[in-house]
Amino acid sequence: MVVSVAYLGPQGTYAEAAALAYTNNLAEEGGEKAQLYPYPSIAQTLRALAQGQTHLAVVPVENSVEGSVSNTLDSMWELPTLQIQHSLVLPISHALISCAKSLATIRTVYSHPQALAQCQGWLEQSLPSVELVSTDATTEALQYLSDQKTAAAIASPRAAELYNLPVMACPINDFPENSTRFWVLGLESSKSGNQTSLAFSVPANVPGALVKPLFCFASRGINLSRIVSRPTKRAIGEYLFFVDLEADAKEAAVQSALEELLTCTETLKIFGSY
Repeated sequence: MVVSVAYLGPQGTYAEAAALAYTNNLAEEGGEKAQLYPYPSIAQTLRALAQGQTHLAVVPVENSVEGSVSNTLDSMWELPTLQIQHSLVLPISHALISCAKSLATIRTVYSHPQALAQCQGWLEQSLPSVELVSTDATTEALQYLSDQKTAAAIASPRAAELYNLPVMACPINDFPENSTRFWVLGLESSKSGNQTSLAFSVPANVPGALVKPLFCFASRGINLSRIVSRPTKRAIGEYLFFVDLEADAKEAAVQSALEELLTCTETLKIFGSY
């Protein structure tokens, strides 16, 4: 069987590196072959999986510097059939890639918003006057650099090799230990895991609306490793909450907590244990 995997492309992105790391491990463990398919945005990557175009999808979910990837969380909420199969963390090393003659001639820098933010200090010090332009992926602008001698892009050193473009500086990320967590998603639940991810909305913005759901876990000694809020997009002040538990959803205590959680939330979505 050939496993088809959607990822945030084009070729050379960190998401592709994560997809390759995961599929190489699959091949070593079970001999399964994989075919990777790039998509131009996180939303399109996850929608392809939800529509059955691929077996799996790989997207970034959290960075050690900039925090959660909002596009991934929003898409997960909108596509409730998606289930997390695996989580992996990759170190991130950003490079400034350009065909410019020197740093002084660069006028524009392209990259994904997360990458631009992760290199903010370096950019302010080395290229204080450049225009920063957001793209859907770190490698999106690389195809234009050979024709734009005053432009640069922030992407991986591997991307520079793939597109045969020069690296002007590397690494340029502000924090050397920069890393990103990726989720491997499918349409079926994984068999087990020591982490569980879920999301919920609360019935109303009133005192104790968030305390009650969180107490469901605290009262049972279940630790939360992450909690993130995202706007519902219905009104100011209304939020969804994404939570990671350090426990398997099949455990009796977690099952009990989820049953109680249903009574104090408006909508509850469980993304699986992995």
